[in-house]
Amino acid sequence: MKQVLQHLRTGQLELADVPCPVVRPGHLLIRTTRSLISAGTERMLVDFSRANLLAKARSQPERVKQVLDKIKADGLLPTLEAVFTRLDEPLPLGYCNAGVVLEVGPGVTGFAPGDRVASNGRHAEVVSVPVNLCARIPDEVSDEQAAFTVLSSIALQGVRLIGPTLGETIVVTGLGLIGLSAVQLLRASGCRVIGIDVDPARAALAESFGAETIDLSGGLDPVGAAMALSRQRGVDGVLIAASAKSDEIVRQAAHMCRKHGRIVLVGVVGLHLNRADFYEKEITFQVSCSYGPGRYDSAYEDRGQDYPLGFVRWTEQRNFEAVLDMLATDRLEVESLVSHRFAQADAAGAYQVLTDDRNALGIVLTYPDQQVSRDTVLAVPRREPTDRPAAGGVTVGVIGAGQFARGVGLPSLARTSARLAWIADLDNVAARHAARKFGFENTTTDYTQLLADPDVNTVLCYTPHHLHARFVVETLKAGKHVFVEKPLAIDQEGLEQVRQAAADHPDLHVMVGFNRRFAPHAAKVRQLVSARSQPVALHMMVNAGAIPADHWTQDPAIGGGRIIGEGCHFIDLLMFIVGHPIVSVQAAMFGPQAGPLRQDKMSIVMTYADGSIGTVHYWANGPKAYPKERLEVFSEGRILAIENWRRLSAYQWPGVPRMKMRQDKGHKAEMAEFIARVAAGGESPIGFDQLDLVTQASFAAVRSAAEGVTLSLSQHRQP
Repeated sequence: MKQVLQHLRTGQLELADVPCPVVRPGHLLIRTTRSLISAGTERMLVDFSRANLLAKARSQPERVKQVLDKIKADGLLPTLEAVFTRLDEPLPLGYCNAGVVLEVGPGVTGFAPGDRVASNGRHAEVVSVPVNLCARIPDEVSDEQAAFTVLSSIALQGVRLIGPTLGETIVVTGLGLIGLSAVQLLRASGCRVIGIDVDPARAALAESFGAETIDLSGGLDPVGAAMALSRQRGVDGVLIAASAKSDEIVRQAAHMCRKHGRIVLVGVVGLHLNRADFYEKEITFQVSCSYGPGRYDSAYEDRGQDYPLGFVRWTEQRNFEAVLDMLATDRLEVESLVSHRFAQADAAGAYQVLTDDRNALGIVLTYPDQQVSRDTVLAVPRREPTDRPAAGGVTVGVIGAGQFARGVGLPSLARTSARLAWIADLDNVAARHAARKFGFENTTTDYTQLLADPDVNTVLCYTPHHLHARFVVETLKAGKHVFVEKPLAIDQEGLEQVRQAAADHPDLHVMVGFNRRFAPHAAKVRQLVSARSQPVALHMMVNAGAIPADHWTQDPAIGGGRIIGEGCHFIDLLMFIVGHPIVSVQAAMFGPQAGPLRQDKMSIVMTYADGSIGTVHYWANGPKAYPKERLEVFSEGRILAIENWRRLSAYQWPGVPRMKMRQDKGHKAEMAEFIARVAAGGESPIGFDQLDLVTQASFAAVRSAAEGVTLSLSQHRQP
């Protein structure tokens, strides 16, 4: 199937072949019939992609600061690699879609195949959309009209926030698609509307919808004109739907408001506010968030948890429904907003108009009426004329093409000589991009395709943490070796299932991505302390950085929490250096005064069978500019210190020179070792008993911190 992609690094627009998405729980699979190009948002993205690197940096100063902080902590080259990797990723365009339901995912009610729906789907022939971002199209509304639903909902949310009442005078600044929709919605609310724009044609459209207008192309003073039209009283509110870098639009809005006036920002303008403009009139200012309540809430959007109507009357989905009702009763007219129509096959022409003609309004993409390909597999053209030979018969399939996989895991895999047969991800664009970049033969949205391929003997899993145990078990049952990113499991039930599967398939490798132990600095430290005659003390400091509470890694059911999900890295590293198993775990985390996020600020103390002690201080309340990781090893009057995997310093350790290099956390060596072991046979790079013990220790740390007890791992392990 075809999908429109924008390449941020090169500026290239591509109508790409991508595998068809599969139906997912809580989602609808939709065949697109019409989609609308958002003149504001998508023009901004296209312009950004076509700018040079300096212009890109100037347009995002907050990103530049993040890059500079990362350079200080990790070094120049790793930071540049990360930046260019992100810029190299294609961006799916579009968020205003109308189409027909093909399939209904498990758990979805209220929709059926054949329903016409509006959604925030992309410019693609088939889209998979969460149910709460879909609404059924009334019979009276055409697909082309319905394609305006999402964009008009942005206008509707701004109108709701401004709180218009019958007879009020409201100014709409910026008469693009959102502004012209807002004019009509405000008129339907019984308001007197004043539209402001620099384009006479758009002002004329606003007048046709019943607005009085101020055409700035003639040099009018918008404040004076608005005051005159409001009988010198000032307007009741201003809805800003413009896009400009200047702060002048907000200043003008404040000056034309009456006392206790309201300003709502829907567009993007300069926001260096002047207190005096707002102080005397006690003007309120609010920024509107997209389509309405639920936006950017993963529980609402991704997991389908609706807000109770009695408490949240207007959610994203209910705003969609309200717009569709307005369209069905002709109180919202969008036909006159269509300036161009293009077939999706000529998407390049549509975006050329978007960038060349600043007066373009509604650009509608049309799609073929016939059935589109539902093939979830896409064969990727080879960049090299000959097949890459497999390393000792290692043929790999990968599940998961997310940011970590594309930025870290797959580059390491591509450096091996394994045959890259499959890569699977529900995100068809990410999977296709990874396949093309790293040389996979096939990409798919259905991971069972690679498990069923008899040529694939090794599977790598880069998915959200709650799926790790499941995919390890399924891969082992399919008779294939498995590498899974940490953690091995996020709960005892999952770990028990993995144990059983591993016991049933002792000839297959199970590997977890504990890469730190493969770093050259870690290998050197282990070598140096292995000849000791006494226990060692290890101190690991992790400046983990804050992650919002609603991020999936913080969710115990999905990410397992940050100690189980990431802290296990350092638990494994310390046990590797000591060379003896963990015996007990004691942990403490911030008290309840710290709020709901306490587990990511934890100290963990571990004892080992040889009497050694290791501590992991995992802190999420430090600055990003400070190095992320530091390990100190105290042994018999000597100290070794690893500084953020860039330097190894030895104190009172004769004959050990300082070891300084580009940051290396061991990912390349880890992958090379795993592929080599699969090819040659023999023991896994990390024994399963160690993987099991580290996972148990991470569980014990969380429990110890919660209960205030010291746990023996032999007692903590459940049968």
